[in-house]
Amino acid sequence: MKLKPSKLKRSSPPAAAPAPAQAPADAPRSALNAAYGEEFVVDLKRRRDQLVARVAELQWDLGGLVYEMAIRNSIKVEVMVKRAVVLQDADAELSEVERILRMDETGAAGSCKSCGAPHSSGATFCWQCGKPLLEQVSGDAILHG
Repeated sequence: MKLKPSKLKRSSPPAAAPAPAQAPADAPRSALNAAYGEEFVVDLKRRRDQLVARVAELQWDLGGLVYEMAIRNSIKVEVMVKRAVVLQDADAELSEVERILRMDETGAAGSCKSCGAPHSSGATFCWQCGKPLLEQVSGDAILHG
């Protein structure tokens, strides 16, 4: 039995995940807050919430699009790919924002170029592989820069 498009009812997209609980107000300021100010972190958290909602909406719409094409027996791959690219871009931005916020929460300053392990801002060597985190530069290279 084939459903007629006029009989289909679309429900609203799923609600975004609830926001994580806020840290206590008396907690010490993190390195990111100190470097960029509280507004930067608040803006990143707001952007993360917007991106979570946007990614959920794009996923919902892409699924609906594929379903509608399937019931009409008219799959247009190029249309699906265009929509998937928009979803992929939003998801990549969300991942980057979450990475920055996670680094702020954990106190990590970066990751090792050799093994990818996170390190703090004062670290000189990687705790996992032992390789130097800072690039070795000769005195002549500094003088002749």
